[in-house]
Amino acid sequence: MKQIKLSIEEVCKVFNGSQGTVEALQSTSFKVSPGEFVTILGPSGCGKSTILRVVAGLVNPSSGEVLMDGQKIIGPGPDRGMVFQSYTLFPWLTVQENIEFGLNLSGVPAKQKKDTARQYLQLIGLTGFENNYPVNLSGGMKQRVAIARALANNPEVLLMDEPFGALDAQTRTIMQELLLKVWEATKKTILFVTHDVEEAIFLGDNIYIMTARPGKIKEVISVDIPRPRSYEVKELPEFLAIKHRVLQLIREESIKAAEVSDILGLPVVAGH
Repeated sequence: MKQIKLSIEEVCKVFNGSQGTVEALQSTSFKVSPGEFVTILGPSGCGKSTILRVVAGLVNPSSGEVLMDGQKIIGPGPDRGMVFQSYTLFPWLTVQENIEFGLNLSGVPAKQKKDTARQYLQLIGLTGFENNYPVNLSGGMKQRVAIARALANNPEVLLMDEPFGALDAQTRTIMQELLLKVWEATKKTILFVTHDVEEAIFLGDNIYIMTARPGKIKEVISVDIPRPRSYEVKELPEFLAIKHRVLQLIREESIKAAEVSDILGLPVVAGH
């Protein structure tokens, strides 16, 4: 019987605001196996980031539930780590101190903290930068530190919300390859939200395509491309075939979102 790490079951989310209610997610369900790398794609405003926040325990679903190892998620926990698009580093802490931050909260002994931080500094390729402050780092280096900080707490699930979205194309490619290296070394379960179709295919075992808002799963596409992967796989016929299919699905939903906005006389809402 296939093991399940995460089970998202009929999750709906409605946000109430001064201008009324917005249904972000509608009856969204899927299951994630241990060690699986899931990428999530969809038009702007379809609820991609909302899914991550519900799994993280930062947002409560309006209905439905999320189970991790069969237990209902009712709030944040150290078993789930989150990496955002913004680097969210503490500017007054060094690289090593940023990585150790969560370990401080957990009361980890000093030597173990230091050893853990250095282990992840080596894994992300930043050995020698442990005493630098974030202001002296490039965008890619800052995001490496953010990933290391999340991993240092040894979460079972890593949630990544467009972590490379603010990077230039060349740095983004380097970070994609680095993330695969880290994933292959740690075998963490990863949920990764992105707007980049090639990124979703390159990284993922499975791609979850979402509908326009209110978001739900439109289709699941399996990425049957052997691992380990290098940048060259983006030229393979099977990669290009998946890319064509994904773009077609996203385009269908983007057109629907635009049509709904035209009917209601509203702008297309950017967001997740």
